[in-house]
Amino acid sequence: AAMKQTKGLKGDKKSIIKFEFNPKDGIDNPALSLAEDMDGEGMGEPRFYLLSKGSAETFGFCLHEELGCRGHIIRQVELGGLAQRRGLQDGDRLLQVNGHFVDHMDHHRVVQKIKASGNQVLLVVLDGDSYEAAKALGRDLSQMLPADIRPRLCHITRDKSGFGFSVSGPEGVKGTFQLSVRQDGPAERAGVPPGSWLLELNGASVRSYSHAQLARKLKQSGSKVTLLVASSAVEEFYRLRGLRVMAALADTSWLPFKVRELHMVKGPAGYGFLLKEDDCSSGATGQFLWEVDAGLPAEQAGMKEGDRLLAVNGESIEGLDHQQTVLRIRARGDQVTLLVIDPAGDEFYQSVG
Repeated sequence: AAMKQTKGLKGDKKSIIKFEFNPKDGIDNPALSLAEDMDGEGMGEPRFYLLSKGSAETFGFCLHEELGCRGHIIRQVELGGLAQRRGLQDGDRLLQVNGHFVDHMDHHRVVQKIKASGNQVLLVVLDGDSYEAAKALGRDLSQMLPADIRPRLCHITRDKSGFGFSVSGPEGVKGTFQLSVRQDGPAERAGVPPGSWLLELNGASVRSYSHAQLARKLKQSGSKVTLLVASSAVEEFYRLRGLRVMAALADTSWLPFKVRELHMVKGPAGYGFLLKEDDCSSGATGQFLWEVDAGLPAEQAGMKEGDRLLAVNGESIEGLDHQQTVLRIRARGDQVTLLVIDPAGDEFYQSVG
């Protein structure tokens, strides 16, 4: 029996150590010695990593759920791989993905969040010992993290007096633009924080722009413009860590373009729609929803002709072919949840990258 037990724990040394541990020894108990100096002495800080890979590469680590171990555990950090080069370590616990706290989430959902992020992801981790110590003390880990570290994507439609913001920056310096926002103007209504820094204009970085170039680009934009902006606090947060702020991390809740979730239960005549593979405006291949039958579940759930399918049952279909997508839709028998976007929204997101 003893043999069997250890076998089940193979490669999971932490839990074996736990069983041999004698709490009477007091001072050898790492949680106890840490409890006396919780001012950050001995308690590691959360670490931030921005991983950017090529589409053929992997991030170079696995995320595990392990018996007798809490949290989402970083394992199999590949030698020379992206994660290792950045500094991720075996046993680290994952706390945040792209600004979303994930420690309390279902493991499968966290893996999905990383996959859905594509080729760039911002991870926040805590070393295993600090994590265990914090848990033993009942600490709320989300309190160790800054509340909002996401830049914002804002879509502004001008009124007769303009977009409602002005740009300032050091004379003769390229790429550094701070925005003053007019009260109750279009920019403020679109969610641009006062005093924020401009990072991208219509999906293009402004880092190399002079003031004159920026003014010209704004003019060319016509009556609508999309800005990626970071408040001073968010900008400073990234700068101090030597990280680049990217659109992939943006808070998109201010945008007028929304994805829709359609939950459908199959009726006697099926769901009542047709899935077709076609080219997207970006040149990639997409799965589109057509021939939506009146009065059947798809239409009742809010499906519109020409919607593009993004995810099935919470999992992104990026990289799946037509056949694989159809199998996903059928996987749960008589019900399915689809994430879709309409053509105008799709085109918008493609245009801002």
